[in-house]
Amino acid sequence: QVQLVESGGGSVQPGGSLTLSCAASGSMSSINAMGWYRQAPGKQRELVAYITSGGVTNYTDSVKDRFTISRDGAKNTVYLQMSSLAPADTAVYYCNYRRLLSRIDYWGQGTQVTVSS
Repeated sequence: QVQLVESGGGSVQPGGSLTLSCAASGSMSSINAMGWYRQAPGKQRELVAYITSGGVTNYTDSVKDRFTISRDGAKNTVYLQMSSLAPADTAVYYCNYRRLLSRIDYWGQGTQVTVSS
């Protein structure tokens, strides 16, 4: 099992910035990916960004050039730096840990991000 603890959500005005953090603990895999998904009211959960244990990153088109994902391997922590936030970014953000070989997913409890004036 892998446990994920998220932090950093909150409310911000349009154009503002937030950084989300997710710390993983438990039975870790050497080959893995950590990332963030989000789910807005009435919409399906969607991938925001992920980073693999090898450092490969991927972003959904709507956040490219605004969000940056990074990880600290020593701390088993992934970060999502979000800038130029817009109301469309309002959602519950979920941290994800995936064992790449077995494709087993673990999820955090979710953290709310609200962008509003």
